[in-house]
Amino acid sequence: MLDRGFLRRHFEEVKGRLAYRAPAGILDEFATADARRRAAVTEIQALQQRRNALSKRVGIARRAGKDALDIVKASREVHAEIREREASVQALDAALEDVLSRIPNVPHETVPAGRDATANVEISRWGKRPEFPFAPKPHWELGVELGIVDFERAAKIAGSRFAVYRNAGAKLERALMNFMLDVHTGEHGYAEILPPFIGNSRTLYGTGQLPKFAHDLFKLEGTDYWLIPTAEVPLTNLYAEETLAAADLPVSLTAFTPCFRSEAGSYGRDVRGVIRQHQFQKVELVKIVSPESSYQQLERLTADAEEILRRLGLPYRKVLLSSGDTGFSAAKTYDLEVWLPGLGEYKEISSCSNFEEFQARRAKIRFRRSIGRRVSPGYVHTLNGSGLAIGRTWLAIIENYQQADGTVVIPDALRSYLGAERIDASGSLA
Repeated sequence: MLDRGFLRRHFEEVKGRLAYRAPAGILDEFATADARRRAAVTEIQALQQRRNALSKRVGIARRAGKDALDIVKASREVHAEIREREASVQALDAALEDVLSRIPNVPHETVPAGRDATANVEISRWGKRPEFPFAPKPHWELGVELGIVDFERAAKIAGSRFAVYRNAGAKLERALMNFMLDVHTGEHGYAEILPPFIGNSRTLYGTGQLPKFAHDLFKLEGTDYWLIPTAEVPLTNLYAEETLAAADLPVSLTAFTPCFRSEAGSYGRDVRGVIRQHQFQKVELVKIVSPESSYQQLERLTADAEEILRRLGLPYRKVLLSSGDTGFSAAKTYDLEVWLPGLGEYKEISSCSNFEEFQARRAKIRFRRSIGRRVSPGYVHTLNGSGLAIGRTWLAIIENYQQADGTVVIPDALRSYLGAERIDASGSLA
């Protein structure tokens, strides 16, 4: 959430930077609501001054032995009017909070301006895309042929856009989870967390999923519980309504969780295979940092996610998202897109974002530091990124490491986890 004072002082600048992001009219709605609230506060202050003046007159009249009943009556009437106006300010505060909750974050100055993904900027590429002496198959064909993924039985159990992993497919998913967590905790300095897979409304509000993205979430009927769309939600909110010491920063957390998304409005896009599912597994990276270090930490977090792709030998590219393609809560986002030969294109496998203080304001995560003899409070900056999405890593391995005989070679980094060098034509580890 943006600071209302900052938004008021830099209104035209923010309006320009949010030209491709903010809903039409939302900033003018803020300006109107903010002006009404400030006018109401000014009226209350004037009434309070009048009440104080009347109170002094009451005292003067009584000391002089004069009748003060009319003055007392006027003072009570002013007091009642103040109470009434204060109630209206509370209603105006709620309306202003609602408007602020629907305004997206302001993009960082280094973010390219643009309406959509066509304005994204490719930063770099890594790895050589494999060349095949045969037509490479997409994972939804090869995986089914090998018997390591089953979409029909998943549909019988739950419906479309779910998957059942079998035999080597299930073991590969589990190996990827352990490999990613081992690297991030053992080498990159993240603390491993196993959080609940359910969050309440306050928690999802804190990271920006509510109220804007309620349509993309699964809510448990008759409760205030939601299935988490990403581990970013519980990891960031571990520190909701807390004040951290500057010495405790940065906080670096990682977690494996299933993620649940309704994917409303995405029908027709990436519906085959395991690219866009209602349930998928992911290893998430979250950082809670001081404001002055957050962009350095964004580069580090992104490099941590890239390291997983490099160790798995998966070709990828790093893309800086434009202002119009950047997520609601983020100020700057890098997408890592892995090469999928079965599809013949790059697909996002991780989004690494700096939210600055946007989430911290919503979740009320502060920190304090000493400046000389003075303690200075402030909001932390929060960051997160996938390290990585396991399902998409799984399918990237199946497609990039497929062989002419229908087998799949296991990347070197995973062989100790699986005790095998390939998935054979029967779908077993060999």
